[in-house]
Amino acid sequence: MRASTKYLIPSLAAALLLSACGTSSSSSSASSSQANPPAASGGGSAAVVKTASNSRVGGTILVNAQGVTLYRLTAEQNGKFICTSAACVGAWHPLAAPSGSAPTGAVGSLGTVKRPDGTEQVTYKGMPLYTFVKDQSPGQTNGQGIKDVGTWTVVTTAAAKASPPAAPAQPAPASGGGYAY
Repeated sequence: MRASTKYLIPSLAAALLLSACGTSSSSSSASSSQANPPAASGGGSAAVVKTASNSRVGGTILVNAQGVTLYRLTAEQNGKFICTSAACVGAWHPLAAPSGSAPTGAVGSLGTVKRPDGTEQVTYKGMPLYTFVKDQSPGQTNGQGIKDVGTWTVVTTAAAKASPPAAPAQPAPASGGGYAY
């Protein structure tokens, strides 16, 4: 009995994770009653994207104005948003761009895209940018390699629209039972 429980709980956690982030952008069920996560922008008139060296990832990564690591979801391509549910955006905060202003930063190829809920999100080479709730301070990359309906990867300056950054996938920590979404 104990051995089967050992595998049952992680399997259930994985199933919940997949169902929470599996929402397609073709759904128009985003409601204004959903709590919006805190904007991951720099508090000025435009979202700021900077670069930082990161030895864990092994290169130059993109960070927000506070130095928090920026990620992309590999399944979000060709304008299709996957991370739209309240649970997903609660864990993966879209880097918000204030309406009517262009993002600024130390890197080129920044732009914006309209999310299904109507907000503007900062992009790098067309890839929507997110922060991860478990990254509490600059330099952390706790979201690197998390798999659900795609793989969450740290955005590097070498990232290209057609291919995800080449970084080793890291399994989710064994303790904590997953990522609560």
